[in-house]
Amino acid sequence: MIYDFLETINDFLAQGGDVLKFIFFTTFILWLLILERVLFFKIRCPELVKKTIESWKAREDRKSWYAHKIRECEISQVNSELQQNINYIKTLVALCPLLGLLGTVTGMIAVFDVMALTGTGNARLMASGISMATIPTMAGMVTALSGLYFGSLFEGKAKKAKAFIEDEMTPEF
Repeated sequence: MIYDFLETINDFLAQGGDVLKFIFFTTFILWLLILERVLFFKIRCPELVKKTIESWKAREDRKSWYAHKIRECEISQVNSELQQNINYIKTLVALCPLLGLLGTVTGMIAVFDVMALTGTGNARLMASGISMATIPTMAGMVTALSGLYFGSLFEGKAKKAKAFIEDEMTPEF
């Protein structure tokens, strides 16, 4: 059963050409980053927010200029952890349709090569080039759509957590 599944994936990758293999690798990296962010927001983020707020509330001095700068620094450090890998996710999301377009171009070049060699528009001979043109486009778009959702979701969660911390760590004047 696993062998059949791997054989099906291998056939799919072969039909899409070399660009599809690169899209597959990009998708794998994208989903690793998404999984890391899911685990961060489920496990690490609540602890981080709680610890940061507790350390601020445990301070005796919350009025001085120095205390305000410490507050800003702590919020900035937490925000840095909240935003980690989100830009990478957004970059890979933007890259996937471009890789799909590259697959389209290379597939169409294969079609034109067949037409140049045979001198006719034989549909059977052009079919492999057409699949090399359409499959990477579809794969790039599907990957981008799935990544786009998670990129926006994580960005919203990060903004919400930062706003919560800023509200809870109220400075005194």
